[in-house]
Amino acid sequence: MALLPIVNLPDPILRRKAKPVTKFDKELQTLIDNMIETMRDAPGVGLAAPQINISQQLAVIEYAEGEDEEEEDENAPEKPKKLYVIINPEITKVSEEKVMGIEGCLSIPGLHGEVERHEAIQVKALNRHGNPVKLKASGWMARIFQHEIDHLNGVLFTDRATRVWKPSADEEDVEMD
Repeated sequence: MALLPIVNLPDPILRRKAKPVTKFDKELQTLIDNMIETMRDAPGVGLAAPQINISQQLAVIEYAEGEDEEEEDENAPEKPKKLYVIINPEITKVSEEKVMGIEGCLSIPGLHGEVERHEAIQVKALNRHGNPVKLKASGWMARIFQHEIDHLNGVLFTDRATRVWKPSADEEDVEMD
């Protein structure tokens, strides 16, 4: 496996709608494995193919449900993370309820933004083997999915943010993609 370079703004690939994945071959599997390794190394909770200069409808997400909640017991075991590979994803249902949250992005280092997202969503996609999957996500997980799917459509969190700022040294780092 290999770490892949992450492209930053103003690279034009970040503003283009990515092309659908049509071939589920060994090359795609290697790309997925490399994207997972790159996301973990960054570190981030998601990575979309355009962020590594590949115009394909592919994103990887790894997150433990409840990870965003304050942990009362510091000695509690770490929640297991779940890995998602979504190909040609489509948001099929959204909640009426929206929530504000702070986001960051590996392709826009040094900036945070306050972004309103749907509290819950349903996503239809293909997994890494080309099999259809349906996912339901709420809370922070729904935010991550919306952020990554935006990348596949050439939309960045700064486009949706009500305000964007450079975090101060004492501000908690926001892990996104």
